[in-house]
Amino acid sequence: MASERPWGFILFKRNVDSPAQVSALVREFREVVGRSDAPVLIDQEGGRVQRLGPPNWPVYPRGAVFSALYDIQPALGLQAAKLSARLIAADLTELGIDVDCLPLADVPVAGSDAVIGDRAYGTEPEKVSAIGRAVTEGLQDGGVLPILKHIPGHGRATADSHHKLPVVDTPEADLAVTDFAPFKTLADLPMAMTAHVVFSAIDPVQPATTSATMIQRVIRGSIGFQGLLMSDDVSMNALHGSIADRTQALLEAGCDMVLHCNGILDEMRQVAARTPPLAGEALRRADRALASRKPPQPFDRIKARAELDELIARAGTAIA
Repeated sequence: MASERPWGFILFKRNVDSPAQVSALVREFREVVGRSDAPVLIDQEGGRVQRLGPPNWPVYPRGAVFSALYDIQPALGLQAAKLSARLIAADLTELGIDVDCLPLADVPVAGSDAVIGDRAYGTEPEKVSAIGRAVTEGLQDGGVLPILKHIPGHGRATADSHHKLPVVDTPEADLAVTDFAPFKTLADLPMAMTAHVVFSAIDPVQPATTSATMIQRVIRGSIGFQGLLMSDDVSMNALHGSIADRTQALLEAGCDMVLHCNGILDEMRQVAARTPPLAGEALRRADRALASRKPPQPFDRIKARAELDELIARAGTAIA
């Protein structure tokens, strides 16, 4: 690992046992690469996607809870979203984890695959944007960097990109005011993760992750995201070809960084072999992302959890 010099690391449930074990693992990551600032990522959304859970860490609400509260009163939804993210950040910083793969800005539609489903903050772009911003603020107040996902949108996909390649046939003009809109509002975030989704009106062949057209014209262009762009997991079945070829394709298309998640060592070697040293604008984006981290702000954890639990109870009534 030291010889390959990865920029950062990502943890999954298979890597997690106890708080002491996770803290030690995170320290070991950074010691091996000799960089105390090497970022350590995790998917800690709440709901179905939560790598840290009971008995050592609390359960957090899924995105649909914030949406239900927002419908009661927007301020309630935003308060709950920010509280939840701030509490998650407190859990992560105790372990040395400093990046969370949140917020989601995906906008599901009727008939879309359930892979996003109740993880989403709603079905209206304005609501999704507002809740996404509140989640971002909660993470940042806790000293954790956010990753915006899945740019430019996974909500309309009719397949789970973990298993197969989704194709979206919606006209570009409609995508701009629905799927792409929340990402445009949140384009100032320091990092984003791509969607392995084909948008046939723009590029009928390549998913956004490996499409220079999607990355340059849409993600960097009309959406205006200028931060560090990383792929979703390169080992997901939506992508075709060898891991090495996928890696080369996404870097050539304009992704700054490759995310590999399944833990298979031979695949890691293929990714490393096709990935050049971080340099140029990609390096500058990576440095800017890390430099944007804020120190944790003062925080009453017990009071915040009580407030969140009260709001969750109200949301349960609304969802029922």
